[in-house]
Amino acid sequence: MTVISKAAVASLLIFMTATGNAQVLFTYGGKSVTKNEFLKAYNKNNAESKPGEKAYRDYLELYIRFKLKVQAALDKRLDTLATQQAELQSFRNQIMDSYVRDESSLNQLVYEAIARSKKDIHIAHIFVAAKSDATVEDVKKAKEKIDAAWNQLQKGQDFGKVAMEYSEDPTVSVNKGEIGYITALVLPYELENAVYATPVGKYSAPVRSKAGFHIFRNVGEREALGRMKAAQILLSFPPGASEEQQKEVKKKADSIYNVLTKGSDFKALVTQFSNDNLSWQAGGEMMEFGVGQYDLAFENAAFALKKDGDISAPVLTSYGYHIIKRLQHKPFVADTASAQLNEDFRLRITQSDRMEVSQKMLYKKILQLTGFKKHAVNEKHLFVIIDSVLQGKSFPVFTDVTAKTPLLSFAKKTVTVKDFNTYLETLHGLESIRQNKGHQQLLEDFIEVSAFDYYRQHLEEYNKEFAYQLNEFREGNLLFEIMQRNIWDPASVDTDGLKKYYNSHKDKYQWESSADAIILTASQAQAADGFREKMKENYKDWKKYMDQSGGLLQGDSGRFELSQIPVVDRTNFTEGLITANVKNESDNSVVFAYIVKLYPNREVRGFADARGFVINDYQVFLEEKWIADLKKKYPVKINEAVVKSLPR
Repeated sequence: MTVISKAAVASLLIFMTATGNAQVLFTYGGKSVTKNEFLKAYNKNNAESKPGEKAYRDYLELYIRFKLKVQAALDKRLDTLATQQAELQSFRNQIMDSYVRDESSLNQLVYEAIARSKKDIHIAHIFVAAKSDATVEDVKKAKEKIDAAWNQLQKGQDFGKVAMEYSEDPTVSVNKGEIGYITALVLPYELENAVYATPVGKYSAPVRSKAGFHIFRNVGEREALGRMKAAQILLSFPPGASEEQQKEVKKKADSIYNVLTKGSDFKALVTQFSNDNLSWQAGGEMMEFGVGQYDLAFENAAFALKKDGDISAPVLTSYGYHIIKRLQHKPFVADTASAQLNEDFRLRITQSDRMEVSQKMLYKKILQLTGFKKHAVNEKHLFVIIDSVLQGKSFPVFTDVTAKTPLLSFAKKTVTVKDFNTYLETLHGLESIRQNKGHQQLLEDFIEVSAFDYYRQHLEEYNKEFAYQLNEFREGNLLFEIMQRNIWDPASVDTDGLKKYYNSHKDKYQWESSADAIILTASQAQAADGFREKMKENYKDWKKYMDQSGGLLQGDSGRFELSQIPVVDRTNFTEGLITANVKNESDNSVVFAYIVKLYPNREVRGFADARGFVINDYQVFLEEKWIADLKKKYPVKINEAVVKSLPR
């Protein structure tokens, strides 16, 4: 029987940790790094290079060093520094909102919107107002009215007649409820759902929105027209325009259209005549639009234009007369595999009311993820407390409901009546928020706020990508802090150590052929010629020339290797030489130099001249010594089998 040491068994157990993403690539001390973690870092920093044996080995050494340094920082408890914690919290706050959303529900809404956008639906509409601030009595009356309209439709009455009788849409007297075509992302989500669930020729049951109650009829459907990029000249009606004034506007519009048909410049006429303040400065160019966004007559005229560059005859809307120029038509192609299409729809959804839908979906998930529990409480007494707080009265005394009574709890937190009171106190005096909200709704709002607050505070426990990004920032900050303390600052101020290192490595710090020189840059060639003449007269006054140049001349002096001095090819350096002008093509500036003294032979740099190079090398020396010590403190073991399994 083979005997295996405890250390060997422990090592074997570490490396046998599951397969796939959990495979351990290397350990340092008691810590382990998985194959997945390494690849995530490697791919982020080496996106353009093809992975191979050498590339992986080189980066593996860098990553091991990184982990060792971070561990050294943790050993020194640098993560407890106020500056470290403040910067981490600041970063957390910056990126949190982008993670506090439900990607799966967003994707679901994107795919749904793309699918719905394949067709346009011609709708008619009956509307009865009941805004969110309406009284209970007003809502009741509105509901009775929309139900009465619904009953008439159920009896077979004509939709247009019912709309004329019951609808409160101000345009119903003109259109008998006809709205025209709409597509996805035009109506509020709850209304769009009703429209897309209604078959052709049928009408929906009454549906409630923030504005009131609606009944929709699906008049007909067509293949989606897509989106349009257009420009317009708007000749608007003056407020309260008489029939005569409207005729004058029409006459002017016809005149402009006539000169356009003869080749006049559209943008020039926009500048001269258009009253549309939004598009006027852009040559009449409007934001890209689809069906259902503008007046039906405008929309029909725009989409009726056959090719890019076509111009419509004047189109009458309630705003005035529009002359439309088609710039680009984009047919809709429902390709869910298109990254660009998905991104376009995602952006439009995040800017619409659908984000509320997504957040509600996320809210339900949060309640499940966080171990939410609502505690039993005497709600009658709790509601008395609510009224007292909102009215600014003192906290009522109950034996069964006190400030410490738990209302709800999550995995690591209990929320009490006192917390609820604090929330209610923030609403005290905010009538617009409290209006028409009953006790139960206020409690539900508080539960939602508490759930999102808890989720945000513990986000790294529920979102791996957020946790990774947060830890990446944390480790990067710790690396900077420990390098500053252990390497960069000590190397810069340790003069004795620098000199000792310099004396041991003098041969590394050599001057190649060099010169004491003044290098001058003039902003233009003409200025350079004038300054060259002045340098011939007295080069020692170069700083005065620069100060008096009004910014036309910049310069520097010192000892430079000849290869560092910008010159034309085959320059023969001599003392007193003013080199030929060298033009900088990026900004047309001109560079030339005055050679004060030549050092033609290779020679050792003095410590002062070599100090910058010595500091860099001394930092590397200190770091290598430190890494060697860390590897002794945290022995590194690489799992060669996992290294060989890295994708190539």
